[in-house]
Amino acid sequence: MGADHTHAPAASTPRRRLIIAFSITTTVFVTEVVGAIITGSLALLVDAAHMLTDVIGLALALTAAHLMDRQPSARYTWGLRRSEVLGALAQAALLLGVGIFALVEGVRRLFEPPEISSGSLLFFGIVGLLANVASLFVLMGGRTSNLNMRAAFLEVVNDALGSVGVIVSAILIATVGWYRADAVAGILIALLIIPRTLILLRASGSVLLESTPPGLDLEEVRRHLRELPHVVDVHDLHASQVSTDLPVLSAHVVVDDQLTQEDSARLLRSLQECVAEHFPVAVEHSTFQIEPKSHPDEHTTHA
Repeated sequence: MGADHTHAPAASTPRRRLIIAFSITTTVFVTEVVGAIITGSLALLVDAAHMLTDVIGLALALTAAHLMDRQPSARYTWGLRRSEVLGALAQAALLLGVGIFALVEGVRRLFEPPEISSGSLLFFGIVGLLANVASLFVLMGGRTSNLNMRAAFLEVVNDALGSVGVIVSAILIATVGWYRADAVAGILIALLIIPRTLILLRASGSVLLESTPPGLDLEEVRRHLRELPHVVDVHDLHASQVSTDLPVLSAHVVVDDQLTQEDSARLLRSLQECVAEHFPVAVEHSTFQIEPKSHPDEHTTHA
């Protein structure tokens, strides 16, 4: 006997915010490419390349947001909710590539610093920072919705930091003539990008590998379930995430042989309420298979 506690997935990605941020970022990317050509600045070139990843990343985020809103079908029974994770993974991979390039090129330019027009560099840095701040305000309200929005927000945060680096290097070049400031800014941008992308890659990979949702202790879940009336043992206990806002759980529950049909119905409700209400991660979608104690000893061979 089994039970399925089902709830229709709800769309959770604010697409309008992504569209506005995408428009702003695309405009600034074109501006910074022109600026990098005019000034010859590595920091501005890296920021423009980073901005390109934002354009691509936000386009991926928009695509993922659209796919996440698709209703479940016979072929895709969860809908396309996992596109959120795939989008975040692609964005993180792009950011990592930009970070590595900036680090390598920055080290090279420390030994061969080119002459740079500080005035133009400062202008383009300020333009980039203002645009990034505008995008941050647009995305801020939805940044905790899911991995897809978190990746988009993170990309814009990194861009804003990159613009600050461009502005600081322009000021140093203008005031003390230290051209290596541009290379140092590029390296610092890279050092800010790489750790954050690794965290995002790890979070995305964790969902794809169907690890237990962060904050959910399966041993604690098992202990709670065993304390329910008529429950003898719990085995084949699994929990994972279809997407960051859709955790799922399943288990085989061994019960007394004397359990009546009415007792079974009450127990199923208790099991579902337990995993939905008693833990930091509320699992609204749970499936339980109830097995009498006299059932063949399957439960002795599974965790």
